Amino acid sequence: MVTVGLLATLNAKPGKEQELSEFLASALPLAENEPDTTAWFAIKLDDSTYGIFDVFPADDGRQAHLNGPIAAALMDKADDLLASPPDIKPLDVLAAKLPS
Repeated sequence: MVTVGLLATLNAKPGKEQELSEFLASALPLAENEPDTTAWFAIKLDDSTYGIFDVFPADDGRQAHLNGPIAAALMDKADDLLASPPDIKPLDVLAAKLPS
């Protein structure tokens, strides 16, 4: 069961769209190693807007993710890849369908 999540919206610098896309895809193994990250998605919203959506059983898992290697790598690359700071919103999950 998941109760909380994060939605991070990322705006790529002009000319950095492909690099941001590849960076996000490369983070999948890191997410797979986080025991409390129940589901993790790297998404593309339009030609220059990307995001990460992930969910967790409880807030401690969300906090561990925010303090983990994906967030650190993103902040390390932010100045090079992003046109503006990441917009990271915590959220509450009202209902979910996950594979069993």
